[in-house]
Amino acid sequence: MDPDADDRQGLLRFPHMVPLENWRNTVAQGRPVPHFDPRDGGIDARLLILLETPGPGDAPVRFVSRDNAGGTQRNLARFLDGAGITRTDMLLWNCVPWIVHAPGARGRPLRRAEIREGLATLPGLLAVLPRLTTVVLAGRVAREAAPVIAAARPNVALFTMPHPSPANVCTSPAVPAAIRDALSAAAARLGSIYKEGGFA
Repeated sequence: MDPDADDRQGLLRFPHMVPLENWRNTVAQGRPVPHFDPRDGGIDARLLILLETPGPGDAPVRFVSRDNAGGTQRNLARFLDGAGITRTDMLLWNCVPWIVHAPGARGRPLRRAEIREGLATLPGLLAVLPRLTTVVLAGRVAREAAPVIAAARPNVALFTMPHPSPANVCTSPAVPAAIRDALSAAAARLGSIYKEGGFA
């Protein structure tokens, strides 16, 4: 178990997290859905990064976090740091927020019905992120969220990048380069909006 999970659970009661936790509980309906990381921006986030789905695991309390021990999270944290994106400016989530893998099973591809159901939850999430200006879609499944986000929040800038899993990042030098380019563009968007003193 994450040694500081108890500390993070306590932070879920802070004002920047309560609306997200309420939304998460509504979406979960008894299914295993990790928490948002309260060390990120919560409802004040200007950048949302969408991955695909939580990986296998049976920890009693889980978070969608750049601090997780997996290779995807380590890669993502490295790329975010390289782009100069601070965690209080962003929120990390999955298009299909439920853990779809059976306990003890290995990861498997998402089914079409699971993707459709997950994408249908996104307008509700966007509704509790009033300062959102930018979304980065990471991977093939996440790219399918583009029309949903464009319809719900047409003023939000959308960027796409490859999924930062170790297997994907190692396939070609073009993959990490594309991730760096997308996150740099997102960071530039955040900086531009900040200088203008307004929010989309």
